[in-house]
Amino acid sequence: MKPNNETLELLNRHTSVRQFQDKPVSDEQLAAIIGAGQMASTSSNVQAYTVIAVTEPDLKAQLSKLSGNQAYIEQCPVFLVWCADLYRLREISGPHLQGAASYVGSTENLIVATVDVALAAQNAAVAAESLGLGIVYIGGVRNNIAELSELLGLPELVYPVFGMCLGYPAGVNGIRPRLPLQAVLHHNGYQADASVEQVKVYDEVTRDYMRERTGGQKDTPWSEMMAGRLAQPSRLQMKEFLLQKGFMQK
Repeated sequence: MKPNNETLELLNRHTSVRQFQDKPVSDEQLAAIIGAGQMASTSSNVQAYTVIAVTEPDLKAQLSKLSGNQAYIEQCPVFLVWCADLYRLREISGPHLQGAASYVGSTENLIVATVDVALAAQNAAVAAESLGLGIVYIGGVRNNIAELSELLGLPELVYPVFGMCLGYPAGVNGIRPRLPLQAVLHHNGYQADASVEQVKVYDEVTRDYMRERTGGQKDTPWSEMMAGRLAQPSRLQMKEFLLQKGFMQK
């Protein structure tokens, strides 16, 4: 029998929310959601992330413009900007190093901070959904990352990894199908043939999903969508921005 409980049911109901009610998220709810995020696993307890909660309408409007004019950033009551943060670690560790070299800006620590913020954000997303709220991740905060970082006053060794719209759903999309489990769960080693072969199955599933979602206007399979995505340059400014911010120095 397939295991099931309330937690699994909640996780399996996840869908991105892009329409929000005109209903506030309370300070107590926000604190509980971010607090749950803080309980996610963190590498060596470094907790290398910061979350900026934006509720001021004009600021949300500016962030929306910089993130691809995504209207739901303005519509949601709270827009969270999740940042990988090594600035705090650099500042508090300095006095203890007594002149010794610091590797805070290493590529490994960039990875650590990025993973930390992703784990915390997903904990927060689940916590929000458990309270009847909805979320959608916004990678568009990296579209104009230098301007957005300046707008939010992000110091050296801090960068916005993604945004998250938070609020009460005004409408819920259908659940988007995922790759077959066999494509992502490999036993005792990477199974290259199975990984690729399962996409053929998934392509048919996504064709059906797209037909239903668009009223028959589209039936693009997943593999074709991914090919189109990879054929387009995307945020090529990231490497130079991260170097300028003090990341990847070693």
